[in-house]
Amino acid sequence: MPRVAPFQIIPALIVAASHAGEVTIEPRPFFIEKSFAATVLPGGECTLLRLNSQVWKDFTLLEIRPHGSVVAKGDLLVRFDPEDIDQKIEDVRSQLASSTLTLEQAERDSKLLEETAGHKLEGIRRAAETAKEENAYFTQVRRKATEDAATQALKRSQQMLANQREELKQLSKMYEADDITENTEEIILVRQQDAVAAAEFALRMEVLDHKRTLEVSLPREAKTLADSERDTAIAIQKAETDIPRAIELSKLSVQSLKTSHRRACQDLAELEADRLLFEIKAPAAGRFYHGPIENGRWTVGELAKSLVPHGRAPVHSAFATFVPGTAKLNLVAFIDEATARTCKPEMAATATLAGREDLEVPAKISDIATAPGPDGAWRIDLTPAWPDGLGPVAGVTAQVRLISYQQAAAIVVPNKALTFTAAGWTVDVKLADGKTEARAVKRGRVSREETEILSGLEIGQVVMISEK
Repeated sequence: MPRVAPFQIIPALIVAASHAGEVTIEPRPFFIEKSFAATVLPGGECTLLRLNSQVWKDFTLLEIRPHGSVVAKGDLLVRFDPEDIDQKIEDVRSQLASSTLTLEQAERDSKLLEETAGHKLEGIRRAAETAKEENAYFTQVRRKATEDAATQALKRSQQMLANQREELKQLSKMYEADDITENTEEIILVRQQDAVAAAEFALRMEVLDHKRTLEVSLPREAKTLADSERDTAIAIQKAETDIPRAIELSKLSVQSLKTSHRRACQDLAELEADRLLFEIKAPAAGRFYHGPIENGRWTVGELAKSLVPHGRAPVHSAFATFVPGTAKLNLVAFIDEATARTCKPEMAATATLAGREDLEVPAKISDIATAPGPDGAWRIDLTPAWPDGLGPVAGVTAQVRLISYQQAAAIVVPNKALTFTAAGWTVDVKLADGKTEARAVKRGRVSREETEILSGLEIGQVVMISEK
């Protein structure tokens, strides 16, 4: 089948008409032309500017290049206000330094606790054993011995007093036998009287000590030793539980501090990584666009209001696009289903830019979507052969025209000649006697005004055209 070049003017064979409302069937060329708007967009070479921050959310613009700016490699595209994040980084660094020291101290304390736990437990056990031995010895031996010693001391004091009194009595009798008492004798008597008084005082003190020892000191000591044995026994039971638990709690505390420290390190690393996003420079020479160019569309919308100094850029979504100067510019369109069904890869087309309708740019379809998008439109990509000196930029629109179907000789009727009935499509054919008869036909492709007929009509027949 001969291929008709796009937009080649095919001289139509004028259908002979018997009179108005009638057409005589004759074979003639038939083609379907499609026209739609497309946008000039770069291929996969463009870079979407997206703030993929890990933790920081506030990106307030200080500077942003004007939309469509031509930039050189290294030129500043966007700069955000870093004051708040710099302060946050400083705070986190201080917290990290403090947590580092706290963790080191906790690790030392935990290690010391673990190393000394056995000694502490052994000390408590020794203290409990000692208390038990002391109480047992006191109960079985020392209490009775102390009572006996107190009683013996009392008896000794009593005996000493009796001896001193007897000695004074004997001295008095001896010296009374003399008519005259000498000074020496008097001194001896006075001395003995003092000795008796001292012995009497000592006895009184010993009676008090004996009574306190038996009634207070020994019962008190007994209770103290019994309590000590009881308390140290409890202490050893408690220590055997508490010390291992304290070690475990210390380890858990260290682990918790390590986790907090690790998170603080991560927080600092994330903040420092986010800080690098506060200045974005051109990776190469090219153009800078506000809004994302992705999925075949360039969208700005509400972003235009925020992409100004003191505005806030969105996080985790593209807000601008860098198109390198070397990017290959293609055509992208979103067409209706009917048009999409008539297009095929490698199909030829032509494109014209607004204001340069005199210059037709050859193009061919490079890709067609296999399914419609959410809006019902089908994406189609075309590769143009841009002529030297045309120099389109991303974002401009072009009008694309292509021949989606053509036949060199086909039977064609006006769309108005066709009627759809329960039996299918029919046309009214004029008979030789001037009457008409409905004939069933099989449709082929349909253009805006005409329909291709595949069967049911013959050359030379006259078809009536409805005035509906």
